[in-house]
Amino acid sequence: MNRLFGKGNKPPPPNLDDCIQNVDTRADTIDKKIAKMDAELKKYKDQMSKMRDGPAKNMVKQKAMRLLKQKKQYEAQVEGLRNQAFNMEQTNYTTQNLKDTQTTVAAMKAGLKDMKKEYKKVNIDKIEDMQDDLEDMMEQANEIQEVMGRSYGVPDLDEDDLEAELEALGDELGMDEDADFLNEAASVPTGDPTSASTTQPPNAVNGVQVDEFGLPLPAS
Repeated sequence: MNRLFGKGNKPPPPNLDDCIQNVDTRADTIDKKIAKMDAELKKYKDQMSKMRDGPAKNMVKQKAMRLLKQKKQYEAQVEGLRNQAFNMEQTNYTTQNLKDTQTTVAAMKAGLKDMKKEYKKVNIDKIEDMQDDLEDMMEQANEIQEVMGRSYGVPDLDEDDLEAELEALGDELGMDEDADFLNEAASVPTGDPTSASTTQPPNAVNGVQVDEFGLPLPAS
């Protein structure tokens, strides 16, 4: 039916990017024309600078004036085209921002929906009960460790008695060290080790018999 009445498919809507590109192309073309006009105006100016005042110079001047007017018109067109391209770019930028915002909002809605769905699977009361049970178990474990670490059969001793015994133990250790020192001194040989006549008994110091504490023995 559409073919019979001459109706076809609707053309696609205009694309802002294509429109911006077309406008920029037109502006670039006019800029090239303006550049050529600048070159011609320079020639006219150089030509007039070499001519004397008169009809010939006035004729060249009229050509330069007409060319300058055309240049001004082209410059106005270029400015209008650049403004159009700028407005379309701003529109395109704003449109893209709106699309991005819609996409972001849709993603946030989907994320919120999933969050609510997962949150329904979480029972706060059960989590609190589990935390309480864990706390109780830790307390019981500490009590068990305290019970297992108890000491049995240890007498109740006075701290003063323990300190006195510790000091006495230090004195006994000091006496043992002194005795060891004297024994070592007694075992050091004196005189010429090569002489057989200087041989002494093992418990003698300089020919004098000593006891186990290094003290001289009474003469027998």
